[in-house]
Amino acid sequence: MVRGMNPAELDAILQQTLADHKLSGSEKQALSAYVQKFVTTDVHRGTARARAFEIARDAASNDEARRVLTWLEDVVKVLTPVVGGPVPQAGSEAFFSPGEACLGQIVHRFSAARRTVDVCVFTITDDRVTRSLLEAHRRGVAIRLITDNEKAFDLGSDIERITVAGVPVKVDRTPFHMHHKFAIFDEARLLNGSYNWTRGAAESNEENLIDSADPKLLTAFRRHFDQLWDKL
Repeated sequence: MVRGMNPAELDAILQQTLADHKLSGSEKQALSAYVQKFVTTDVHRGTARARAFEIARDAASNDEARRVLTWLEDVVKVLTPVVGGPVPQAGSEAFFSPGEACLGQIVHRFSAARRTVDVCVFTITDDRVTRSLLEAHRRGVAIRLITDNEKAFDLGSDIERITVAGVPVKVDRTPFHMHHKFAIFDEARLLNGSYNWTRGAAESNEENLIDSADPKLLTAFRRHFDQLWDKL
């Protein structure tokens, strides 16, 4: 979840309302109170909505129901797009941690992705990032992931979970580190910076993340990703 949100409380409320497949008056009040307290930005709203769809999809009894939920989520995103989000569709913006601004932007980009995402990161241990990545994968977004062998199988690493889900993954097995932290979304947005995709980076580290639509940067990072992908 992004900064200011309480993911455990949101999950508890959503799971309780899902138990009998009804949103009672008291449950609606509890959810409204949570929204008023924690859901204060467009990124918050998008993240909370994505979590509701994820919980519903996990509870769906068959593949057809899951496909219907995926369709509904995509329709809702088109009908109610993020307005006044943290990054315009042109230009660049910087985000910093500690705090969850970087995390929120990564989740936002995965939520907005429609066609392709190429990820090249040293490690992924933040389940919130992994959930957003896998949600995009389930929507049919073509995702490729490059990571480093030293961290890929660490305790807490989500690489195996991502691989098992069917996302193509390549691991650098040289004696040196594949230490990049960048991702390209729909060939149109680049996320790049020191920010590791870990919970510690959000909670403790001094990190940075840049979201850019600069064509020269996109071309350079695209070329480098393809070179690494072909080499590994």
